[in-house]
Amino acid sequence: MSQFLNASDAARRLGISTKALRLYEERGLLSPARSDAGWRAYGPRDLERASEIVALRALGFSLAQVARILKGDASGLEPALAAHEATLEARLRELVGALDGVRVLRGDLTRGAAPSASNLARTLAPAPGLQVAFELPWPWGGEPFELRDIRPLTYITGPLGSGKTRLAMRIADELGGAFLGLERAANPSLVSKIEPTVALLVQDGATDTPALRALLTGLETPKAVVIDLVEQGLDRATQEALIAHLRHRGPGAPPLFVMTRSSSILDLDALGPDETVLLCPANHAPPFRVAPYPGTPGYEALASCLATPEVRARTEGVITVRR
Repeated sequence: MSQFLNASDAARRLGISTKALRLYEERGLLSPARSDAGWRAYGPRDLERASEIVALRALGFSLAQVARILKGDASGLEPALAAHEATLEARLRELVGALDGVRVLRGDLTRGAAPSASNLARTLAPAPGLQVAFELPWPWGGEPFELRDIRPLTYITGPLGSGKTRLAMRIADELGGAFLGLERAANPSLVSKIEPTVALLVQDGATDTPALRALLTGLETPKAVVIDLVEQGLDRATQEALIAHLRHRGPGAPPLFVMTRSSSILDLDALGPDETVLLCPANHAPPFRVAPYPGTPGYEALASCLATPEVRARTEGVITVRR
């Protein structure tokens, strides 16, 4: 068994958590051997298959999509690859623009013209992204809050009573965006427009429900969208298919903020570079970004806010109110 690794060592080598490895096993994607003592043992083939799964998850594919791809089924792959291609092309345009700027500066230096500090800063600094700044509403005390370089997909989470709903509503106001509350319904005029998306999600294991259609029609807007508890009314398979779809919206889509406490929506092992997590602490300290890596500030508190869809269903509809 010298070529085999235990779960902790295998997860460390792959850069994921042991929870993710066990989830892959539950879904039939991995079948590790067992030691004489009954412990899981991951061999070279297991690690190779797991690395493929991790790479596909990093591209935003759901576990159902990963399972089909590993079996050679390419159905539903085209939209995901097209969205990923668009993202890469957008990044390439940014890099080409930055490279052109550097070449101009070097040309000026060759001719004996030193660039000014402002030109250097403008050329070499990353282009500022969308941002908001405001005073935090109750239950905070008006502390200043800034969110810079807003990514295409931002998760907002925190325990009950942490103020995350009010934060989400304030962000929607500041961005001039749409806020989809819990009492949402499908827009009849947009139902035909979302039919192709519904079909793709159902193919990926989702259940076609009014809750799903209400979400999808709410996303049909050129404005930023903030969604209150995106998992409301959706089963596990639908949540996984939905978040994989939202990751493939492309670089031109308006920013999306999703409030969640579901580990199927906010999978800490599957976050990509275009995703951000905002945590509203239980002690009403100002919200802050949390990097999705064990040991980083706020990670343990973040993980404690998330639960599986089955656990979340027990408290569905529970809210906190200010007396």
